[in-house]
Amino acid sequence: MGRVIPIEEARDSAQKLKPLLDIVAEDMEAINRIILDKAVSDVDMIPQLAHHLIDSGGKRLRPMLALAAAKLCKYQGTGHIRTASAVEFMHTATLLHDDVVDESGTRRGKKTARMIWGNQASVLVGDFLLGQAFKMFVDVGSMTVLRIMSNAAATIAEGEVMQLAAAKNTATTEDAYLEIINAKTAALFASAAESGAALAQRPAEEQAALRSYGKNLGLAFQLVDDALDYSGDSARLGKSTGDDFREGKITLPLILSFRRGSEDERAFWNRTIAEGDIQDGDLEHAISLMKRHKAIEATFERARSYGGIAHDALAIFPASKEKDALQQVIAFCIGRTH
Repeated sequence: MGRVIPIEEARDSAQKLKPLLDIVAEDMEAINRIILDKAVSDVDMIPQLAHHLIDSGGKRLRPMLALAAAKLCKYQGTGHIRTASAVEFMHTATLLHDDVVDESGTRRGKKTARMIWGNQASVLVGDFLLGQAFKMFVDVGSMTVLRIMSNAAATIAEGEVMQLAAAKNTATTEDAYLEIINAKTAALFASAAESGAALAQRPAEEQAALRSYGKNLGLAFQLVDDALDYSGDSARLGKSTGDDFREGKITLPLILSFRRGSEDERAFWNRTIAEGDIQDGDLEHAISLMKRHKAIEATFERARSYGGIAHDALAIFPASKEKDALQQVIAFCIGRTH
């Protein structure tokens, strides 16, 4: 599965993001201004709800990938700034929709928008942000970028539906789950990275390489998220450990534990996840089962494998500070604790 990123390379992961931050700092200031401008509406609830999530401290990794990929490909225009801004709006829209589908109560340590304004408002404001994103993509003037992002939007929606169909289904296979997160999470990483090469009108193989980089980075990112929900520091995660368990989410640590467990253990998973009957001490028991079957460790290992594929995808590009920064992002995603 490519070059596995070893654990020691993932230490001090926050520092791994600094090269990327340095490269995109000036452009991110422009993006922040665009985001503030495009989140405005005469309908008061729209900016209130949008800013609740926009201002909540996300890393804005996806728009930074779009910027860095454009710079890697020597793009000389300004379209990458509007493209990256639109990518962030797409991401914000999906978060609003996700929280409704998942019935989530918190995100990044704050109440979700749905808990404050309700499900209907969250869905509709998500739609507003998605519409604003595509207006910006049209303004960029690249049919290739518009096609890439339109395909991503459709794929993300398919992923949401697939996840909904798999909800609380303990029989979900690892392959089925990977298909879900490939659509739901990795598609936006992939399209953000690919857009840089598309803007620069680089050859098809370079566009494909950045698409592969983004896809596999996104898979690694999500798998680390899955593992951290059962093993991370809740104060740094911005959510309570075990939120996925309480919400009945099917993620890889649970899938592996179910598959590797005894009949009695599978009965426990069916009671807590499929039936939603969670009792005192069940989360601690769930984590102990995951540790017994090395499910969390295996999830991190799979993330490192996808990180290796992402690293190899960049091999066709000559050495540069942008390439180095994109490689360091892999170590950041795998080594993060929140």
